[in-house]
Amino acid sequence: MGSIAKKGLQKYLLQLQHHPLRTKAITAAVLSGISDTVSQKLSGISKLQLRRILLKMLFGFAYLGPFGHYMYMLLDKIFKGKRDSKTVAKKVVLEQLTSSPCNNLLFMIYYGVVVEGRPWMHVKTRIKQEYPKVQMTAWTFWPVVGWINHQYVPLQFRVIFSSLVAFCWGIFLNLRARAMTLPKTALPKSN
Repeated sequence: MGSIAKKGLQKYLLQLQHHPLRTKAITAAVLSGISDTVSQKLSGISKLQLRRILLKMLFGFAYLGPFGHYMYMLLDKIFKGKRDSKTVAKKVVLEQLTSSPCNNLLFMIYYGVVVEGRPWMHVKTRIKQEYPKVQMTAWTFWPVVGWINHQYVPLQFRVIFSSLVAFCWGIFLNLRARAMTLPKTALPKSN
């Protein structure tokens, strides 16, 4: 079994070396799909919503993987590949002030309009209500991830690292949202 995993990892790394954009896009898609599947199961959905999973995979493939690929390359170009603490802090601040707000806004629009199929006016109202909380929450968590990513993770693995963290983050957010929407009678009483 170990040799199968080792061969699979070697093939993956070879694909990452020869076709980095494609490999990162596919990785982001697969992790987005698995994250949504796990979220649906943990939140008590008995029958998986395949359309939702496929649309999340499309978002990972078409946006998350390619965007991360080019963003990390651009940041390394801007800061000439430096990884000292001062430069890493600048990268994290720049990332959090530019791409983080855009990514969260784009995801909320995509999720509301495309995945949930809600009318634009409803999505717009929901964004006005929820976006500030979502962004503030992101700013309490993702800078640490960004620091680790820029300080310790080689450039070719940064999208993959972010996708793995986003996998867990997506599950956490889904479960949190589910807990907030459960009626109070469904929650166990504490003694």
